[in-house]
Formats: sequence, C-alpha cells, structure tokens
Amino acid sequence: MTQIIVLGAGMVGSAMAADLSKKYSVTIADLSIVRLNHVKKKHPAINILQVDVCDKDTLLSRLAAFDFVVCAVPGFLGFQTIKTVIEAGKNVVDISFFPENALELDDLAKANGVTAIVDCGVAPGMHNIILGYYNENLILTDFETLVGGLPKVKKWPFNYKAPFSPIDVIEEYTRPARYVENGNIIIREALTDCEYVEFDKVGTLESFNSDGLRSILFTMPHIKNMKEKTLRYPGHVEYVRVLKDSGFFSEKKISVNGTEVSPLDFTSKILFSEWKLGETEEELTIMRVTLKGENKTGETEEVVYNLYDEYCPETQTSSMARTTGYTATAVANLFLEGLFTEKGVFPPELIGKHEVCFKYILNYLKERNVNYVKTQSIQKI
Repeated sequence: MTQIIVLGAGMVGSAMAADLSKKYSVTIADLSIVRLNHVKKKHPAINILQVDVCDKDTLLSRLAAFDFVVCAVPGFLGFQTIKTVIEAGKNVVDISFFPENALELDDLAKANGVTAIVDCGVAPGMHNIILGYYNENLILTDFETLVGGLPKVKKWPFNYKAPFSPIDVIEEYTRPARYVENGNIIIREALTDCEYVEFDKVGTLESFNSDGLRSILFTMPHIKNMKEKTLRYPGHVEYVRVLKDSGFFSEKKISVNGTEVSPLDFTSKILFSEWKLGETEEELTIMRVTLKGENKTGETEEVVYNLYDEYCPETQTSSMARTTGYTATAVANLFLEGLFTEKGVFPPELIGKHEVCFKYILNYLKERNVNYVKTQSIQKI
C-alpha cells in the first residue's frame, strides 16, 4: 500500500490525513506530541510521528520510508521544508502559504525527478485551477477572486476566527499585495482598496487587497487585469489597521522592563485565544471567482464560480480545512492515480489547464459536499 506522510498536524493537516487514510496508509508528523495524540485519538488508523521539520537531517531520514508527502506546515517554515522534501526525492503536494517563490525550486525538482505541486489550497489553490482551465478555453482579459473564512457567530471586536495560527493570518495583513492592472503589476499595502460586496446567505462583506495571486503573476502575464481580495465582516479591517499602524505587527524587538520582546510575537500570543477557532465551532468559507474573456466565436463571456461551504458537524471538520485540505488531497489522488506525471514545480493553474485534472478535482470535491456553483453569460456581438 502507498505510504503517505502529512507534515503538520493542525486543523487542515489532520483533515487531509483523515481523508487520505480512506485509501492509503497515512502517517501524520508534527513537533507537538499533544496535537499528534489528539489526531490519533480521533483517527486511530492514522500513524503518528514526532518530527521537527527544522532538523533537516532528521527530516530527510524520516522521509525515506514514504512514497508521497503532503506538506501543511506554517508559512514561515514552508519553503525550506518543501526544499528538503524535494532533496529527499519525494513527490509532494503543499498548502503552506510561504512568501518565497516556489518556482525557484523547479530546477531542483527536475534534477531529483520530483513532482511538487504547490499552493494547493482554496485560494491560492482552487481559484488557480479554475483559471488554468479557462485560460485554455477563452482569451482571458480579467480575473478576480474574492475569498474569506469567517465564523458563523460574530464576536466583537474582530468578528473573526482562524483554523490556523494568528501569525499566518497577520502575514496576510502585512505582506504587500500584488495585482495586475492594464498589464502592469501594481504593489499596494495589504488591507487597502476596501469595498463592500453582497453575497447570498452571508450578506454584506468587506474586501481588501491581499497577496493571493502569487504564481499567477508569472504564469499568466497575458491577462491584463487580475486581482485577489480577502473577505471579512464589515469593521474588521479598521481594527486590524489600528494594530498594524500602531506597531503591533512589527518584528523589531523593544525593551520592556529589561526584556527584549517582539511586538509581533506579543500580538500573536494575545490574538491566539481571540482568533483561535474551536474544534467544533461553526464557520464558513466563501469565494467568488470571476473570469472574463473572448470565446472561439469572438463573443465576450463571463464565467463566475461561487463557493459557500460550512463546518461539517458529522466529521467535525472546519470548512476551511475541507475547502483547503480536500483540494490538496484531490490533487494528491490524481497524481497517485497517474493523471499528472510531469516533473518539476507546478502551481495549481498548470494542473487545472488539463481538462481531465480539472474535472477530477471538481468531482472529488463534490463527493465531499464542497460545491462550486458556476454561472455563465455571453455578450452577443
């Protein structure tokens, strides 16, 4: 039986391990024995392994026993971890939201005969896959993604909860946002260009610039207008900008009663309890992907994919873990089934360009009740 190791036993990592364990022998690895024991109690069929991914030599030796790797470590650990996985000669699907350019590892992956599929979550991830497919069918001019994970019950002041660590959320708020306007890459601060947008079942949300295009900036340079924005309940951005502009997200240490403290570390500790999503706490994921372009008959088409997904009480799996994790496990399965065999580093849009892969992923998600609803309109010439 195929042996898979999942690196990272957080909410998303454990959801992926549980999904893959239906078909494969799965081991989940983490530095925290507490998290590992929690996964083992909930999913007895999953093996556990305590590993520090920062210890390169140990990680290399542990990976030797496995046929395939799924990487779900925090963003700041992601690039080096996936580099080590590639050096170990292991094929990998990755969901860590690291700031480095994964395409820099393409030569290394090819030299080691490895397939590494990166940024394979919901956004980045599924919106890339949709874009990749329609880029083969339309001459695209516009691409926009609006996406967010939200608690069902609002709690003042932030009205926000996250299924991952606050430091990764703060990264979304501090990393400069890149988008494309009239063929030019524009760099803006995150949390800018706030707009109110209406959604069925949720109502009014606010959107703001975030750095979710990533690889698309380089793989789809022919598309003249591209943007990704994060969604939150109205009012959230103002509170976060107060913290940001007051220096609470700074990594530069300050002295407090003789002790050197990083404001970012302090803020993350404070926000951990405020933003931490309870294991059975209801939340939702919402995304709207809009593409515009010219079809083969010269007509202008607009294609919209809408996602609305909620926490699953039956499996006690968060919506963010489902929508992010099951995209990655879908891609892992299609690779293991031989539907994609190219070697190198591949962002999801280069997987979605293949119709068989695109349909496989949508069907895989639908089987798990993660449903993308498509609407399409044509402007007659």
